[in-house]
Amino acid sequence: MGLLISQILLAVLGLWLATIFVPKVEFTGSIQTFLIAGAILGALNFFLKPILKKITLPLRILTLGLFGFLINMGIIWIVDIIFPELVIPGIVPLFWTTLIIWALGYIISKLFGKEPAPIKSA
Repeated sequence: MGLLISQILLAVLGLWLATIFVPKVEFTGSIQTFLIAGAILGALNFFLKPILKKITLPLRILTLGLFGFLINMGIIWIVDIIFPELVIPGIVPLFWTTLIIWALGYIISKLFGKEPAPIKSA
């Protein structure tokens, strides 16, 4: 449950940063709609992304992990389609929006992520 909430908060923050820093990416709806869009993005990242990662494992191996970035782009594109208030006009703004959300998730996981458990010797 905590991971789902953190995914939702990360998605909301990432979308907000994208609307500020990526040219032409904007959200024209209300704050409630924005929060719902972020919640949907976080839920898709939590539920759909692991399934897609398992299905596309051979492609991710062949592309040295770059196909995982395309999965992220696809999930954000789905949210863009669902919410007409979210405007991401084209592949370049979609790329930068995905990069912002990915980088934010990476930074947060490094700052607040769990450290691996120490190996106990017998």
